[in-house]
Amino acid sequence: MNIYIPTLIYSEKDCVKKYGRIMSKTGRKALIVTGKNSSRVNGSLDDVISALEANEGQYVIFDKVEENPSTETVMEARKLGLQEKVDYVIGVGGGSPIDAAKAIALMLGNPQCDESILYENTMRRYLPVVAVPTTAGTGTEVTPYSILTIHANRTKKSISHRIYPVLALVDYKYLKTQSESVLINTATDALAHLVESYLNTKANDLNKMYSEKGLQLFGEIKDRLKNPDDEVYMKLSNMAMIAGMAIAHTGTSLPHGLSYMLTYELGIPHGKACGVYLGKYMEMYGKNDSKVVEKVLNMLGMVSVEEFNGYIKGLIGDVEVPEEIVKANATGLLSNEEKIKNYPFAVKVEELTL
Repeated sequence: MNIYIPTLIYSEKDCVKKYGRIMSKTGRKALIVTGKNSSRVNGSLDDVISALEANEGQYVIFDKVEENPSTETVMEARKLGLQEKVDYVIGVGGGSPIDAAKAIALMLGNPQCDESILYENTMRRYLPVVAVPTTAGTGTEVTPYSILTIHANRTKKSISHRIYPVLALVDYKYLKTQSESVLINTATDALAHLVESYLNTKANDLNKMYSEKGLQLFGEIKDRLKNPDDEVYMKLSNMAMIAGMAIAHTGTSLPHGLSYMLTYELGIPHGKACGVYLGKYMEMYGKNDSKVVEKVLNMLGMVSVEEFNGYIKGLIGDVEVPEEIVKANATGLLSNEEKIKNYPFAVKVEELTL
């Protein structure tokens, strides 16, 4: 058993400004990686810029990261970073900008290489990454993962390299400008992380501590997500970060493996796509080990898988998935060794239908 979280974390209000000096000391010049709008609306980009300028830090902004960032976007950002001679990367936003920041840091560290190195197993140099999350979902600010869209394969896939941010500045105030749908979809993603980590082949007494704490936090706020206040935002932010720590040790499992096709082919947001299969995952696992599923339900303040399923459907709504997608998804998952090995029981195609 082992625990490894190499990221320095500050989780508190106004932490970007409070610890701007630490951020600016990461390097000489930063490439700020973000999306087009949300980081400007919630104030996070202004906070990062102000903190850098207050500490005489140099920077250049790349604000073209799309939802579910592609390898093409990573290479475009790499080009700007090389032109500007940056020596570290700051990801500002949800999972997409921070995941992209990690991949960009890898490509900047290897200017002689093309994007094929993203998915090779050779150890590579990468620039330091600072993460400023503005959603409570992926937990990427404390994980080594970077999920990119590969259009040639019509799917999403994590790069082969494990890149932890050196610094994470987590401020729940950035959640306040999110729409209800974004808040719920990202919260569902974090819940999936907690469940998939706890019900995982790699789960052990040490890393289960993260899942247990995160599940308890979610249980405390689960009925208040559609009417959040500061307490909900704070607990949700911490829950998602803790969920990231959980999957950093175990990885995800079947719901995440099944979510990618729904996102690519149907445009269903990632967290919602995970939620589509989350109840099914609990049912499948419960047939093999009902006691451990009961523990998950108890931590969430629920009494049955049926109650859990009803809660998820009430949270994300009904999602129609064409039968051909369901079948192709199930067949495809059985060839995904990374996800199958994290589920400790045999899986049949017919079990993966909705």
